[in-house]
Amino acid sequence: MTKSKVHYICGSCGASHLRWAGRCSTCQEWNTLEEVVIRDANFSRASVGPGHSERSTILDSVHFVANKLNASIFPTGLIEFDRALGGGITPGSVTLVGGEPGIGKSTLLSQLLSNVALSGEVVLYVSAEESDNQVASRIHRVRGKEVSVGILTANNVLDIEVHVRNYRPAVVVIDSIQTIADPELASSPGSVVQVRECAARLIELAKASDIALVLVGHVTKDGSLAGPRVLEHLVDTVAYFEGDRDSSLRVLRVIKHRFGPVGDLGMFEMGESGLEDLIDATALHLVDRVAGQSGSVVFPAMDGRRVLLCEIQALVVPTSAEQPRRVVTGIDFNRFLLLLAVLEKKAGIKLHNKDVFVSIAGGVKITDPSADLAVLLAVVSSLKDIPVDPTLVCIGEIGLGGEIRLGSGEKQRLQEAVRMGFTRAVVGAKSGSEVDGQQIIKVSSLSSALVAASLHFE
Repeated sequence: MTKSKVHYICGSCGASHLRWAGRCSTCQEWNTLEEVVIRDANFSRASVGPGHSERSTILDSVHFVANKLNASIFPTGLIEFDRALGGGITPGSVTLVGGEPGIGKSTLLSQLLSNVALSGEVVLYVSAEESDNQVASRIHRVRGKEVSVGILTANNVLDIEVHVRNYRPAVVVIDSIQTIADPELASSPGSVVQVRECAARLIELAKASDIALVLVGHVTKDGSLAGPRVLEHLVDTVAYFEGDRDSSLRVLRVIKHRFGPVGDLGMFEMGESGLEDLIDATALHLVDRVAGQSGSVVFPAMDGRRVLLCEIQALVVPTSAEQPRRVVTGIDFNRFLLLLAVLEKKAGIKLHNKDVFVSIAGGVKITDPSADLAVLLAVVSSLKDIPVDPTLVCIGEIGLGGEIRLGSGEKQRLQEAVRMGFTRAVVGAKSGSEVDGQQIIKVSSLSSALVAASLHFE
């Protein structure tokens, strides 16, 4: 027997409430609860008859892996996209790709469909925001030649389901899930109910038809995916397409992946004809580095499972102001203040009458505490106006006692650094890493690190 229930769904986090309230108790946002009528089907035990059990099948895991799982993943032709997703895309999987407007999500997925179509597969691009002429023009621009990609302009989820069943594509892109609506629901497109229900219908269709489904999602002002959080739990893969509009660099960051490990990055460069794979981007941010300048130290950052060499720059200048300035870009401000306090307490370096500016070149943001040592060495280098050895890299977290702690993935960082020509490295005393062609300098304290970098005070 079917009956209706009234729930109040939060438009910010997707939490369900039995009563209306001015503030969501889950995310603490005001005036976000929306009334939703939910129909539930209650099935008694008697309704589950022999017919249900006959449709269920027990599979042997060894037989399943050997005959289906390994053979199902196929590459898309985008090297960096396949790298981020562990080799390629999986039939029957659902991938949610989010990103800011204008960052290049549609360009990325147009190239993906074009590559898959050239391999002989049937693909479909569903657009609810652009005309068919706009989509076709972009596909032709990024591909540079004629390619057969099915284009459907529709925002009715019922129509989309019918066309997908009839067209039988291997890969479907929905651009975007926030603009798709179910006419049977009273709410408007983009609402919590519409996003959740439309996504659920499309996911069910993809699983039943063994179709690789890619959903494009908008992001909110704080950078998170718009819509209910339950959407991230429904899909198999969640990826963010990130980048700075003033830069050509684009990064595909996978934060959830049911078909493989997460943490790897796909890196692209936006050009006139679309996105190009950046296969070797280790020293991408060191292209314009001028060796021999004071206040410059190289740090091998780990982003997921990928190493990127970053230049940490510092500028220390005298000031007559009562309150010296502390300006940082790319690192946590409070963490930086803590490091300056350790530098003064444990190394005896006074900065109370100095303005200190620190920046990560190339607009990179670092949250890795292993960058602590490189930051302070850059500050002292600028203070003394003594350049750090241009072939030196630094890895180490600094404790409140001035001790140097080990960084995660240290050996991988050092291997990438020596491959790019950095033959010396300052690391923690407990480090067991040994890399051919690189001189490893182990230090136990901040003072000994300054000595190793030739920045100690005579």
